[in-house]
Amino acid sequence: MSLPLQGVRILDLSRYLPGPFCTQILADFGAEVIKVEDPRGGDLGRHLAPVIVDQSARFYTVNRNKKSITLDLKKEEGQAVFKKLVMNTDVVVDQFRPGVMDKMGLGYEELRKISEKIIYCAITGYGLTGPLRDVAGHDLNYLSLAGITGLTGTFQGMPAMCATQIADIAGGTLYAVIAILLALASREKTGKGQLCDIAMLDGSVSLLAYTLGEWSGWGRLPDRGDDVLTGGYAFYNIYETKDGKYVSLGAIEDKFWADFCKKIGREEYIKTQWDKSKQDLIIADIRKIMLEKTRDEWVEFFANSDICFTPILTMDEMCEHPQVMARKMIYKLQNVRGSGREVVTPGIPVKLSATPGEAKLTFPELGENNKEILQAAGYSAVDIEELKKKQII
Repeated sequence: MSLPLQGVRILDLSRYLPGPFCTQILADFGAEVIKVEDPRGGDLGRHLAPVIVDQSARFYTVNRNKKSITLDLKKEEGQAVFKKLVMNTDVVVDQFRPGVMDKMGLGYEELRKISEKIIYCAITGYGLTGPLRDVAGHDLNYLSLAGITGLTGTFQGMPAMCATQIADIAGGTLYAVIAILLALASREKTGKGQLCDIAMLDGSVSLLAYTLGEWSGWGRLPDRGDDVLTGGYAFYNIYETKDGKYVSLGAIEDKFWADFCKKIGREEYIKTQWDKSKQDLIIADIRKIMLEKTRDEWVEFFANSDICFTPILTMDEMCEHPQVMARKMIYKLQNVRGSGREVVTPGIPVKLSATPGEAKLTFPELGENNKEILQAAGYSAVDIEELKKKQII
């Protein structure tokens, strides 16, 4: 079966999370992804704690089904090799700060001279333009500037950090995937590639679409932990249970809220669903009620009620949940590197009926594919040995 991206070749210079996760998604759907890594240790994501034997457990979550070559891009000969590889490449993914590739003579403007079909995706914190163009940053910084951190947390409490890297993944990974696919579609029509400028701050700001709508509609800034979707209303909230665990209620629609109220014996709350002045009292009462049963008892209690009620699971519980398992959203790698340890990795979230993705659970060792890739590019065995001696690869 031919996968959607079969025949698409990607040179991936990215590291850590945003870029590698992007190219893993593309690899799952058939793209040939070649990690271009520094000979002196490779992708820094290989060494992030926690390490199993000699490689990061995190590396396995975003680098499946790829190849790896080592190449010193700071040396002219390494740059020459990279340019030669670009001649038969469709996409270059770069996660350096703006200007780094340009200084090495490997930026988009230079590479498009080699191949007008090249699609160059630059994933950066703040983008290739603007006053913060050259500033360092991480997920927390992008979310803070986007206004997301300031809105995350409990009412009158401190801003809270997100449990997952929203800016990196939603702002970087996913928008980079979209950009690359759009550029490939455009190239089918024009025959030419283009530059994809993906800023994690931009992506984070875009995630506030509904929140911006609330601000516009209410005519006031949203309050942390006190608006419709952040904990200010009883029908969309989190409640503690008897056993110290938690459940979530998302009964926004009138019918869901009405059914919930009837089920817990509080029909008088149905008409005050949207009455802000009554929310503190309603929430306090429901909190007391929820403490009467354990989390799983409440799940059983509402099992036949269509009200958007779910338990709040721990990660290990999530991995064993029937829905997650049915959708094959978790893969487990056994005895990683002979350690006896298990590594849990995400499945493929995009389900295609005719050309489904393939999560081949193979992971490249540093420089594992040097010979294969360089020979395909026209280098002889003697050439490759010479590149090794010079520490170009």
